[in-house]
Amino acid sequence: MLDRSGAPTMSTALRSPTLSGRRMLVLALIGCTMAGLLRLASAAVPPADAGSVAFLALYAVTLPWTVIGFWNAAIGFLLMCGARDPVAAVNPLVTTIRGDEPIRMRTAVLMCVRNEEPGPVVRNLRPLVEGLAAARVADRFHLYLISDSNDPEIVAAEEQRYGEFAASHGDLVAISYRRRTVNTGFKAGNIRDFCERWGAEFDFAVTLDADSLILAEPMLRLVRLMQANPTLGILQTLVIGKPSDSAFTRLFQFGMRLGMRSYTLGSAWWQGDCGPYWGHNAILRIEPFAAQCGLPVLPGEGPLGGHILSHDQVEAALMRRAGYEVRVLPVEGESWEENPPTLLEYMRRDLRWCHGNMQYWRLLGLPGLKPISRVQLALAILMYVGAPAWMAMLALGVVEFALHGTSAVSPVHAASGAGKALLAIMLLMIFAPKVASGLDVLLGREARQSYGGAALFLTNLAAEFLFSLLLSPIMALSQTMFLVRLFVLRRGGAWNSQMRERHAVPWSRALRDLWPHALVGCLFLGVVAATRPDAIGFALLTAAGLALSVPFAVMTAEPAIGAMFSRWGIGRIPEETAPVEPEPLALSDLETEAT
Repeated sequence: MLDRSGAPTMSTALRSPTLSGRRMLVLALIGCTMAGLLRLASAAVPPADAGSVAFLALYAVTLPWTVIGFWNAAIGFLLMCGARDPVAAVNPLVTTIRGDEPIRMRTAVLMCVRNEEPGPVVRNLRPLVEGLAAARVADRFHLYLISDSNDPEIVAAEEQRYGEFAASHGDLVAISYRRRTVNTGFKAGNIRDFCERWGAEFDFAVTLDADSLILAEPMLRLVRLMQANPTLGILQTLVIGKPSDSAFTRLFQFGMRLGMRSYTLGSAWWQGDCGPYWGHNAILRIEPFAAQCGLPVLPGEGPLGGHILSHDQVEAALMRRAGYEVRVLPVEGESWEENPPTLLEYMRRDLRWCHGNMQYWRLLGLPGLKPISRVQLALAILMYVGAPAWMAMLALGVVEFALHGTSAVSPVHAASGAGKALLAIMLLMIFAPKVASGLDVLLGREARQSYGGAALFLTNLAAEFLFSLLLSPIMALSQTMFLVRLFVLRRGGAWNSQMRERHAVPWSRALRDLWPHALVGCLFLGVVAATRPDAIGFALLTAAGLALSVPFAVMTAEPAIGAMFSRWGIGRIPEETAPVEPEPLALSDLETEAT
């Protein structure tokens, strides 16, 4: 058990009363904001009939995730602009190390793979292995390539490529390859199998996915922080996207980079020691993880029973329940991943996460969880619950138009300016994380230059705004259809590996996957144009992405367009100005340094 007999650590001291005060403040801000928005919505759409009452109820369902995101962004922006050290303000543990402490404890680096091409995996691991060797700490690390692959071709490629990697680099850092023939428990089961076999030999484990990239210095920082803070159970890095030549990825991760910047700082300010764990690019303390973070098998059959799919946040909640802290290190430029290259791949990944998060309904009452841990699980659910509410609001508007030639539930149709004000406020709140980070970039000369200068950055902001307006309704309808299939038809999705390399999307494939989106979008626009042409602006704002979903999927995946975006700097991120991956050290250089 955790020894609490000593003096409290800095993070323990922060929990009371400062952290509790922060949480009460955020709760008050969220509550007041939601009340104000509901009041404004009632002015725009007076609850005079069943349709307007239904609209207000659906609107209320969409608010929590949006309002929390807004205040996370606002707090993050204030920290970025006003705090002397924003990272220390939200994670005081960073002040407990100098950065040159000896590495005393042993760390396992877990590369979790399932039916992934081994070449890119090795390419991401090579600079880490060589960096650890160059830092003369390699004897404190062991790299485990733990595979759940079952594709015979991939298995053969793994055995050959990982064997070659172990032969060429195994004298720098110990490298082991293990493949399970039965992948019980999916990725969480893969890691648990490691803990049962070899966990007792190590103090910490760094979890990586097939597309993860983390270099030696950031990893050593994680280890030093764990060494210095024995109450720290999980430390999650801020994972950002690597440069890409896919048009879809470039615009997506440009926006995600900006959104994560302020959002993560703001959320860490009040979540504190009950922070997130995203399942990869993080370090965990093995002993409590193995002893306390075993996942329950959910009772019942069907897609919501059995093994937990989205394991990460549940493990974070269990680690916190055991008395250990879970924190995020919101530092950019130390931890990377690859984002999906096409809309269809992004949809597939998102719906897989949606499936896993919906299992959290059955875990909210898990005994002994901290209140903020329950909030974390609830937030993971709210990520997806708002989508069907938005779609139901659109459907309600279509029905009103079709039956009455008008709609009492369209904000733009409100007699006063309340409807337009409501729409403007909602757009501001939805885009607040990106706006806040964008302002921070524009206010800093070095930050502006890292994005290619103010003119290019503003151009990319505008391009990403249009991209998000098109993407958001597509994802909302996809999530809605998936949730209907999950809860009504009791059918889930397949958890297969992703296609990570850039590739074109044929028109036939896009039409096959997206015809419902195009049909719904065209139907909605047609009804509005025929009955209330003055509301077409609102209709385009909410449904243009659906109507254009097929060409959107094809064009954003087109390699020629991606190459053009790369040349013109569309979606440029700082790693394109200063490349992520260093040139791998030659083995002869390492041998020279060691002599």
